[in-house]
Amino acid sequence: MTTPDQTLSRRLTALPTGPGIYQLKDDQGTVLYVGKAAVLRNRVRSYFQSMRGRDPKTRELMRHVTDFEFIRTDSPTEALILENELIKKLQPKYNVMLKDSKTYPYLKITNEAWPRIISTRRIVQDGGRYFGPYTSAGSAYKALNLLNRLFPYRKCEKKITGQDEVCLYYHIKQCLAPCISATTHEEYLQAIEGAALFLNGRGDEILRPLEEEMQQAADAWNFERAAEVRDRIDAVKHVLQRQKVVSSDSTNADVIAVAQGPGGDAGVQVSFLRNGKLIGSEFFPMSARIEDEPSELIGGFVGQFYAEAAIIPARLILQYPLPANDADVIVDWLTERRGGKIEIVVPQRGQKRALVEMVAKSASDNLEQNRVKFLSDEMRMTAALNELSEALDLPRLPRRIECFDISNLQGTNTVASMVVFEDGRPAKKEYRRFNVKSVDGPNDFASMHEVIKRRFKRAAEQDEETDGKWTTLPDFVIIDGGKGQLNAALAAMEETGMNVPMAGLAKENEELFLPGQPIPVILPRDSQALYLVQRIRDEAHRFAITFHRKKRSKQTFTSSLDSVPGIGPKKKKALIKQFGSVAAIREASEEELLTVDGINAALAAQIKANL
Repeated sequence: MTTPDQTLSRRLTALPTGPGIYQLKDDQGTVLYVGKAAVLRNRVRSYFQSMRGRDPKTRELMRHVTDFEFIRTDSPTEALILENELIKKLQPKYNVMLKDSKTYPYLKITNEAWPRIISTRRIVQDGGRYFGPYTSAGSAYKALNLLNRLFPYRKCEKKITGQDEVCLYYHIKQCLAPCISATTHEEYLQAIEGAALFLNGRGDEILRPLEEEMQQAADAWNFERAAEVRDRIDAVKHVLQRQKVVSSDSTNADVIAVAQGPGGDAGVQVSFLRNGKLIGSEFFPMSARIEDEPSELIGGFVGQFYAEAAIIPARLILQYPLPANDADVIVDWLTERRGGKIEIVVPQRGQKRALVEMVAKSASDNLEQNRVKFLSDEMRMTAALNELSEALDLPRLPRRIECFDISNLQGTNTVASMVVFEDGRPAKKEYRRFNVKSVDGPNDFASMHEVIKRRFKRAAEQDEETDGKWTTLPDFVIIDGGKGQLNAALAAMEETGMNVPMAGLAKENEELFLPGQPIPVILPRDSQALYLVQRIRDEAHRFAITFHRKKRSKQTFTSSLDSVPGIGPKKKKALIKQFGSVAAIREASEEELLTVDGINAALAAQIKANL
């Protein structure tokens, strides 16, 4: 009889010698770690050999690993790309990763005849130029506002005809107003190129053309224009004075340093060096463990950050070297992504080392600020949960709260939402939507009964066929509604055999109705518990309404137009583009319908008859 150890040994021996990724799993099948390897057999086998002399993190990891899987790739570079995608998707416990997996905002100069500068999170190969990233929408919009003061580009999306009415932005000197032909195409593009130079750290190159323009305006006795340009010159100079010159040459590089806290919290600071000037710096919190080495943090960050970055400079200046096993693969991948050679520098002395130490100091300061903010938020959330637990006499601290809301419009398209808050914060991956199936007409009580029964029946039956999350029970359930909704939910809960504390929240007076208690609980108006309950209820309502609108819009769009003979996707799109909605199409006359491309008299009559 073959033992499990023999089976594992044979599987390890049968591993391919080519590149790929591997997943280490526990006895529940949960992925604990995702890694890449140039030679899968060597890397994976090394985990199942003696742990003597291994680092603490690997020893801790292998205490829980009972299985593995692998995926072959054609090259080590492809393995790196796949590893990044799986880390973002699976978020394994033992991997280093960016804490916020969302895409970061960039500034984009659009590829239009009259370009705009906008903030976007999507990088599209459409000829636009991207700058960034920024760690928040707030910092991106702050940069946008600064640029708009220095270079008054247009903010609107309307087609430029030169004959429109002038808007407020022109009067407050924040737009050159090509819409009324107040500027030439050449002058406008000069402003856009000035913004591009500024974003690239070449702001000093903007000053000479501006000074020449000011002089020409003064020579032509156009003193108002000369004063406008003078003010722009002063503003540019003021900003340039704040851009720190840190290199005597025209270096383009990203400077990356790491900071680690005593509890395993960590973060990476990236400073953007363009033409020898430090033009910006951003801090990125990381999910890490106390055993993680600084090199591993740097390597994980570089792989994940530059997988999404719009700009990869010719040089990365690092506080610590990349992990030895992965350095060559990362460099090859960066070179491929950049389309040119990239240099990795870990300075030990001199000007660049001083620069790294300055960025490292910023990393430490920002990590401490994040920690203080987190502790403040944590204390506030703990206070809110304690207040709620005491006010409602809950058996334990409600660390996981689920809230249910019903949404319908005149009894149609009834849907429900389930939102989840863990430790006072929204756990959006746990949110669920329900299509109410067994209820006809506007009956919130029956709808709530169905939804609660479906949710907790799955928990009672250990239903893991979808994603395994139904088996995690909440500590407390909030029903959006008064006594009627609460009683319906309690009846449904009883039918499933489950027993979870529950309350109904009536919106009018923010009253919390508890089972078997005729008098509702009213939380103090200034209590943290009330703020938390309101936030959870509002989030459930928002989530339900969003789903309902989407479903109703889809049904209206489908049932009304798709039933008209002769209306295909192209004509349907043209009609919606022209009139904006099915309701507007219904109100339109046949003569108005004839103005849409592809709609003839017979089809217009058919549309009116069907709608």
